[in-house]
Amino acid sequence: MQPRNMSMSGVVDLAAVKAAQEAKAKAEQARAEAARQGGGGGAVSPASLVIDVDEAGFERDVLQRSTEVPVVIDFWAEWCEPCKQLSPVLERLAVEYAGRFVLAKIDVDANQMLMQQFGIQGIPAVFAVVAGQALPLFQGAAAEAQIRETLDQLVQVAEQRFGLTGLVVDQDAEPGAAPVEHEMPAGPYDALLEAAVQALDAGDFGGAVQAYRNVLSDDPGNTEAKLGLAQAELLQRVQGADPVKVREEAAEKPKDAQAQIAAADLDLVGGHVEDAFGRLIDTVQRTAGDDRDAVRVRLLELFEVVGADDPRVTAARRALARALF
Repeated sequence: MQPRNMSMSGVVDLAAVKAAQEAKAKAEQARAEAARQGGGGGAVSPASLVIDVDEAGFERDVLQRSTEVPVVIDFWAEWCEPCKQLSPVLERLAVEYAGRFVLAKIDVDANQMLMQQFGIQGIPAVFAVVAGQALPLFQGAAAEAQIRETLDQLVQVAEQRFGLTGLVVDQDAEPGAAPVEHEMPAGPYDALLEAAVQALDAGDFGGAVQAYRNVLSDDPGNTEAKLGLAQAELLQRVQGADPVKVREEAAEKPKDAQAQIAAADLDLVGGHVEDAFGRLIDTVQRTAGDDRDAVRVRLLELFEVVGADDPRVTAARRALARALF
């Protein structure tokens, strides 16, 4: 049995988690600042929002990228007259949406295999890939109002279900320019967020959960509070678990989504990051429907706890994209 008053601050690197949360919060603040001032902090060039993709780069440029930002695919050809009407609209909207999605252009004449894999019967055809999952959007040269409505729905689903808030774009950047760092003003919830971190350090996971929820009640889009809440809830879940029982159940029920999720939580808190990720990716491959979706969502949450820049997260994102696609 786990000691009742066990502190987990030595098992999970809280300082690293806090730094990752602060970096993500800064990115969100930078997006708002960019909208007001026409520039961005830690931002990408608008030119990077529209890319040409071929079969060789599809996994990197579409599948892997789709775990960070929605990727809209424009299947086109030089001889296709409707494509010449649609493509410029999509390119303009990709810049206008300022990093909420990336537009990948695929020439079907040069990439017949991709055309076959997506089951495309005619062009132009537009798909989206979100967290490795391909979604058909529309076919033919649709009206701009319809395109905007579809993109709005895509962005909303990507953010609410997958936690993908997109990229920060520097509208003044030249193509290929390096990201520009700007000092951001302190936010209005610094005291509450600091209290939450102190509660985590003290092993008061319930207090940390409540502090993060207090922030989110006033500011539902606060990225640092969202991620902090996920981490605090993770620690709270594991604190009350019987490790022996959880692992026995996971071993006996390899296709049980909830059993594998519980074991992955234990893996992560115990420092076995790759084991946690591998367990859930294997479970994604074994399950379907709501069970599969629950496993995928938990895996994305664990990615956030570890930090997007961690190489183990990068590798697991690639593996998840392959499993989903």
